[in-house]
Amino acid sequence: MTASVTDIPGQARDKFAGVLLIALSASAFGAMAIFARFAYAAGADVYGLLAVRFVLAAIAMGVVLRVRGIGLPPLRRVLALAAMGGIGYVSQSYCFFSALNHAQASLVALLLYLYPLFVTILAAIFLKEKLTTAAVIALVLCSVGAGLTVGGGQGSPLGIALGLAAAVIYSVYIVVGARVTAGVNAIATTTVICTAAAVVYVAIGILRSSAGVPPQFPSTAGGWLALLAIALVSTVLAILTFFAGLQRLGAAKASMLSTLEPVVTVLLAAALLGEQIGMAQAVGGGLILLGVLWLTRRASGAPVRTADERN
Repeated sequence: MTASVTDIPGQARDKFAGVLLIALSASAFGAMAIFARFAYAAGADVYGLLAVRFVLAAIAMGVVLRVRGIGLPPLRRVLALAAMGGIGYVSQSYCFFSALNHAQASLVALLLYLYPLFVTILAAIFLKEKLTTAAVIALVLCSVGAGLTVGGGQGSPLGIALGLAAAVIYSVYIVVGARVTAGVNAIATTTVICTAAAVVYVAIGILRSSAGVPPQFPSTAGGWLALLAIALVSTVLAILTFFAGLQRLGAAKASMLSTLEPVVTVLLAAALLGEQIGMAQAVGGGLILLGVLWLTRRASGAPVRTADERN
């Protein structure tokens, strides 16, 4: 009894550290859309941005993998993870970052956060998971919220469609990943997926260059800093701090705290990009986040996002 009582302060500190780590991770992920807008303003296009992002992220994650002595899974599993990265991750990231050229960063971030709802629906259809009352309530909240968010946000139909496509592709990616990544170290998973995405974007860059339309990179130091921040802050740091927080808090609490991510995007978009947040968009975004929180808190057995399963 004495040992358990004595250990309580240590446990409390560990939980508090976990909260800070997840908050840092969510903030880093949430800032990614803002960094992207600065990189675009400096002359980068989506191909150049994503090629640099994934190449740097793959190198950094490879170093982490080596330093921590983590091995890769069997070749068959590596190929499956590579397919996830080269097809799913590439498609989702392309839609998300392309959407930022056609809609507000805040609108795109809130639309992407419909993914937990889509995951629950897809899991019910394809993984035969029970569609709970919590999922139905979340469906209503998120549907109404999405309608208000789209109506209150500024973006072309193409930008809205790309934002929704990013959420749908992301959801399919997570459902597939629930099986493909089972039993594989999360850092090894992230390294393989980022490396596969890097190979695809570098190959696309070579093909576009041969066709006379090479990828565009930032023309200013500030643009390159924004691009480096996407790779090192909003990818590597965000992933590693999420894993560290996940170990201290568990999946459910970490997932709930991750709803800070679109809030960070909305606030930074208003402060740094001058985006106006209308009442309809604020209410709609609030309903989406409320639906996600309700779903995460109440629905048992639903897939939970891991840090390698981001934009």
